[in-house]
Amino acid sequence: MIDEKIEVDIKVPNQTRYLSLIGKIGEDVARTLKKYKGDREELAYHINLVLTESMTNAIRHAHEGDPNKEVHITISIKDKVLCIKVYDQGQGFDISSLPVPEVRCLEEHGRGVFIIHTLMDSVSYRKFNGGHVLEMIKAL
Repeated sequence: MIDEKIEVDIKVPNQTRYLSLIGKIGEDVARTLKKYKGDREELAYHINLVLTESMTNAIRHAHEGDPNKEVHITISIKDKVLCIKVYDQGQGFDISSLPVPEVRCLEEHGRGVFIIHTLMDSVSYRKFNGGHVLEMIKAL
């Protein structure tokens, strides 16, 4: 039984050089879950991956590389549920309209949302306070 409660709130400049830092924070959160019965190293890898993919999308697509914007991330664990939110100030998009990429034709880009959907139990993208929030949930 996981009764741990964790809340992490991070804001970083809209630059890809912070991807590794945010990914490592996500890994460390996973490794602190002493009562988690699954593979903590696998969970750490998955959290790192969804964080870096979602941040990359916010930086490159939502913010179009604008260095004057910031990426806001929250990571929380409560009642056996991991919730990651990535906030952006971009124009938004319809997450459900993205096609599933063909495995044999995967390019270097265009797979982030597919990867996130594969690793998380629930993924939503909606308007929030003049911008948007990508919410990713995983039951622990």
